[in-house]
Amino acid sequence: MTAPSLHSIRPCLEGAIPAVMATCASDGTPNVAYISQVVYVDEGHVALSFQFFNKTRANILDNPHASVLVLDPVTARFYRLHLRYLRTETSGALFESMKARLAGIASHTGMAEVFRLKGSDVYAVEHIDAIDGEGLQPAPGRTGLLHRLRQCSQRMAACTGLDELLQTALACLRDALGIGHAMVLLLDTPAQRLYTVASCGYATSGVGSEIALGHGVIGVAARENTPVRISHMTHAALYSHAMRSSLRAGSTDDPALAPGTEIPYPGLPEPHSQLAVPMVAAGRVLGVLFAESPRDMAFDFEDEDLLVALAGHLGAAIDLLQAAPETGEAAATDAAQVPVPSGAPVRVRRYASNDSIFINDDYLIKGVAGAIFWKLLRDYTQAGRTEFSNRELRLDPSIRLPDVADNLEARLLLLQRRLQENNPPMRIEKTGRGRFRLCVACPVQLEEQAG
Repeated sequence: MTAPSLHSIRPCLEGAIPAVMATCASDGTPNVAYISQVVYVDEGHVALSFQFFNKTRANILDNPHASVLVLDPVTARFYRLHLRYLRTETSGALFESMKARLAGIASHTGMAEVFRLKGSDVYAVEHIDAIDGEGLQPAPGRTGLLHRLRQCSQRMAACTGLDELLQTALACLRDALGIGHAMVLLLDTPAQRLYTVASCGYATSGVGSEIALGHGVIGVAARENTPVRISHMTHAALYSHAMRSSLRAGSTDDPALAPGTEIPYPGLPEPHSQLAVPMVAAGRVLGVLFAESPRDMAFDFEDEDLLVALAGHLGAAIDLLQAAPETGEAAATDAAQVPVPSGAPVRVRRYASNDSIFINDDYLIKGVAGAIFWKLLRDYTQAGRTEFSNRELRLDPSIRLPDVADNLEARLLLLQRRLQENNPPMRIEKTGRGRFRLCVACPVQLEEQAG
């Protein structure tokens, strides 16, 4: 009988049921203990959570061989893994991913103060035994996953603009994969923050909300360039609600930094499953594709594999669209559609410290998107300009775009969305590839604050 492969028993490695680990001291004394996580690394390796300086740990350092008993939560069949200890990782993608999972398990079991990951112990899998005994029939396999991925790929490949691409990607998650709550965030490398550019399934879009690199499943996935999946509810601030804590400003008299000026994060108040996958193009992390659910165990390893493939396609498409040559003439202006400024003036205030923009005391946007909006309004009020190009924005030093991966298209889309949602008497609209128009319906009064 052929020994089962590690891939074939991956349902046993989802953390639904604790595993049993047996080790042996150098004098032959055995020791058996439960272990929180047995994580699939690749076809020949697993990682076990190192949490305590106990007998198991001492045995492994003396004698690197161990056996681990895992149980399929659906068929109730047991498998024995014969392992050989290789190393312990205390940082990096594997460690951070396991740390996030352990936080979910610990909170779910009420042991958040007990379960602290000290390291990820990596083992070579030398052999796997299927334990004799009766078991239940396996659940019907999920069919058509590759076909659904193909459909998503085709739909995304047909997109010709960034907004269309992002909305199509979220629609694919919803229609093809049944994921109702998701968002796309892009990385602002100089600021070391991610900002939301699209979302679905939430009461508010949260477009423009930010999270610091390394915070929450989203920030960790981006920083470590690795998928992070949590299957249980967690209250650990680093992993569940770190988005909100990273947005919370300290006490300050600066209106540009005061609480309430940030855009609320749109996530679920009590997520029970979360999956964050980095979007990578040409070796660079562009951002994160994030999904969550109010149900426990909503995402398994197949969902993770699918989202990794989808995020790879999405990252490549974003990179391609933003690098596309800015050709094409501006569309002719339709005088009937361009508003004639009238009525009372609108006051627009900018804080130079972080380019925060307020319209009649209502916060709109900050950062590069804020600098772009200020440049457009300044040119409009000083010279009457309404037609602009991406190229001139890239050449304008006042906007302070990064030299590499400026994400200009995404920042323009973010500004456009924020204007649509806040509905001030101004908007921007595309008029061609790399070209757009500023439409203003009333007089504008600009005020610049140094703070």
